[in-house]
Amino acid sequence: MKAVLPALARPLLEAKLPSDLDVAWWSSPAEAKAMIGDADIAWVDMQPTKLTEDTLRAAGDGLKWVSTIYAGLDAFPLDVLRARGATLTNGVGINAIAVAEYAVLGVLAGAKRLDEVIRAHDRAEWLRDAPGKIELADTKAIVIGYGAIGKLIGDRLAAFGVEVTGVTRSGSNGTLTPDAWRVCLGDYDWVVLAAPSTSETKAMIGAAELAAMKPGAWLINIARGDMIDDDALLATLNAGTIGGAFLDPTNPEPLPADHPLWKAPNCMITMHLSGRSQTKMFQRAAAMFLRNLEAFRAGRAMENVADLDRGY
Repeated sequence: MKAVLPALARPLLEAKLPSDLDVAWWSSPAEAKAMIGDADIAWVDMQPTKLTEDTLRAAGDGLKWVSTIYAGLDAFPLDVLRARGATLTNGVGINAIAVAEYAVLGVLAGAKRLDEVIRAHDRAEWLRDAPGKIELADTKAIVIGYGAIGKLIGDRLAAFGVEVTGVTRSGSNGTLTPDAWRVCLGDYDWVVLAAPSTSETKAMIGAAELAAMKPGAWLINIARGDMIDDDALLATLNAGTIGGAFLDPTNPEPLPADHPLWKAPNCMITMHLSGRSQTKMFQRAAAMFLRNLEAFRAGRAMENVADLDRGY
């Protein structure tokens, strides 16, 4: 059995791998693509993610399991994996704490207008009044996508006194279903996107949804950039009908320097850094890989098995 694994994770994995596992350690996209042809197991996460897709499309029919640190699967060729009958385990939970903290950072930055404070600092200007005066206590947030990350966001916002409503596919545990959240968007001060990227979530926040938001409300996106209709968001920001937007992901990435979102009023862009704002990703990913490898070899259920039809 052959596994193609990242050289970056070698110090965390090598001593704990079974001796009969044939391992090829890749350190470049070209190496990963050359090695994967006869692999049974592959961990080939790369940036930009198009490199991961290209590598997986080069895999042979013997590919049985793909492991990834990513929670979102929009960059993966799910058609190829389905055709090969391969299992995909994702990284849900690996970066959940960091991403949840980052979402709270976005809410706080919008409430206190940290962007304006920093710009005043850069001008060496001593502000006479606070540009942001919203207290989180007694405000309301809707978290669209109340999974592993969404629940952590909700817990952290609740600690600030925010009333939190989640949105899930099932509507369980008091959450709203995907067909129920739009009619009550105007009730919330914070609209937080934390859903997986699927065909159903593309441009889910468009002109109608932005128009339905409460005046002064903030849109916080720590999910995927393609969930927002950028033209509609730009028109809304320029009109000043919502408080603003805190965008960690964008579409495309990297966002071109001449893209109008960079200069849109009341818009903060943070270069998709939420999942990287931690130091434990590879340790957690390696530990999960080793647990899943043991289960895979023993024929037991693995952790974080993705549904290739749903895309998460």
